[in-house]
Amino acid sequence: MQKADLIVGLQWGDEGKGKIVDNLAQKYDYVCRFAGGHNAGHTIVTEGKKYALHLVPSGVLNKDAINIVGNGVVLSPKDFIKELEQFDDIEGRIYISDKAHLLLPYHAQIDQAKERLKGDKAIGTTGKGIGPAYGDKITRVGHRVGELHNPKKLCEDILSYFEINKPIFDAMGVEVPDGGELLKELEFYSQKLSPFITDTTLMVWDALDGEKRVLLEGAQGTMLDIDHGTYPYVTSSTTISAGACSGLGIAPHTIGEVIGIAKAYCTRVGNGPFPSEDFGKEGEYLRKKGKEFGTTTGRPRRCGWFDAVAMKHAVRLNGVSNISLMKLDVLDGLEEIKVCVAYEIDGKEIDYVPYTLEGAKPVYKSFKGWQKTEGVREFANLPQEAQDYILELEKLCGAKIGIISTSPDRDDTIIRS
Repeated sequence: MQKADLIVGLQWGDEGKGKIVDNLAQKYDYVCRFAGGHNAGHTIVTEGKKYALHLVPSGVLNKDAINIVGNGVVLSPKDFIKELEQFDDIEGRIYISDKAHLLLPYHAQIDQAKERLKGDKAIGTTGKGIGPAYGDKITRVGHRVGELHNPKKLCEDILSYFEINKPIFDAMGVEVPDGGELLKELEFYSQKLSPFITDTTLMVWDALDGEKRVLLEGAQGTMLDIDHGTYPYVTSSTTISAGACSGLGIAPHTIGEVIGIAKAYCTRVGNGPFPSEDFGKEGEYLRKKGKEFGTTTGRPRRCGWFDAVAMKHAVRLNGVSNISLMKLDVLDGLEEIKVCVAYEIDGKEIDYVPYTLEGAKPVYKSFKGWQKTEGVREFANLPQEAQDYILELEKLCGAKIGIISTSPDRDDTIIRS
């Protein structure tokens, strides 16, 4: 039986997974998304054209690949349909698990209402409804994509849910859907999406049994994992490699190579601890040079230096065999480049990720900067300082850096043997 390879983000998301999946997807028969919702954003640039993907797997640009949205995803039908409009001849190339959970407009209302009520204690979510949709799933009151086959019954069940919880929703300022409008909306979703809905677990099993090459794609990053991230400032799904098993219905021994994606520096969005954040001119330089603004929300990302402590943690947690280092070119022109190699907490220095990173101060190691890596496609052609930086990161993180991206373009990629 063929094993499935997996791509996972190693930081706080936005690592550039889209480019690597797009690059690798040219060699795979199936690309499968296993978690997250349309809060995730993958940007792919190819032949000068930019694609912003949120729910559609990044393998969509390979005309020969089958793309699967797994059961671990929470799917917004409205956003998925809109996203499909970017592509021609999509039918037969993309499928949605009938067990994936529906994310409907009222979930976004609930999400935004909760953030407002929390005030300065807000998580800093995208407000897209991801948390409430996963919350409904866990409390067993959610609705699955397969229910779109019977929109009338689905409409009745949703209205019943609102009737039961009306006092809570009234207090939050969440509107009860109009029954007629809701039914029309669900019928539209049913009409548009029914051709894509199927048992994707069986599809993946058949693909692996048939020796097809399968690539598994996550969303967000390790440090946003619901169990192992900087809780409570995390997403609502399992973002690490283990999530692929439950999010697609495959066994652990089915997973082959695990490719971890990381930027050559760090970013995160929303609130929560970020030890290596830079509040000065270097942080602003990284934001502007790296165009660090959310694909989904457009909000500016918090920027800082590479965190080798968190990276070593993520490498071990995911079983990473190979790291893809993104946006090396963003560091071009800096005189000094820092790497966080330890944390100082309450006067004590540690080299691991503790229960909480609140109050953690970075301990840095400095590297000499370089002038230009943009567009370089051979490791030997990188400035010596950039080569030294990469080789040191390998030692600090405990995994080989096999792929290096030197611009957003698909072809500006160094593949190390």
